Amino acid sequence: MTRVLLADDHLVVRTGLRALLEEMPGIAVVAETGDGLEALRLISEKRPELALLDISMPGLNGLEVAARAHKQFPGVRLVILSMYVDDEFVRRALASGAVGYILKNADRSELELALRTVIRGETWLSPPIARRVADAYARGAAPRDVRFEALTGRQREVLQMIAEGLSTKEIATRLDVSVKTVEGHRAELMQRLGIHGVAGLVRYAIRIGLVQQ
Repeated sequence: MTRVLLADDHLVVRTGLRALLEEMPGIAVVAETGDGLEALRLISEKRPELALLDISMPGLNGLEVAARAHKQFPGVRLVILSMYVDDEFVRRALASGAVGYILKNADRSELELALRTVIRGETWLSPPIARRVADAYARGAAPRDVRFEALTGRQREVLQMIAEGLSTKEIATRLDVSVKTVEGHRAELMQRLGIHGVAGLVRYAIRIGLVQQ
């Protein structure tokens, strides 16, 4: 029996996915959540063999959850669920340690095939994007925003929380650090990204898909 964690911030989507997963022989959903930080905690607590992660979630986005889980729990097979067909999201997902990228409009048969594939230790990309990604890698395509790639995990986390509208105090409380530390992260973000003002950081986060508008 393969133990699965399901993380998606849309309850209706999560409920539908859980229903599909529970119909598949040999698969058991052991935990679900709509929050990225909670997803990371549940991976630590439940130790699933496979984690299905939405990209856009509060707390931590799915790509950051994948990156951290890949380092802390290398035995977990990480699969990104997304509505984004963009090659860059796929590249970032694979760079984060994900072994699968499934589009949310996939039907039941593709979802089951994808899960069986990654459980066997292989990689799965939804057919509409597989060829484009292969072509991009063949061309040696470079990341479109090297500034984001250069940010630390904590800086990306702070950027996401700023874009979600959390105040400096709220971010400090969630991260269990001082307000001054958060202000320091924010200042360094602006310097590294060449952006002036919180509004600019929010627009940037939306543009690169870190959060949804």
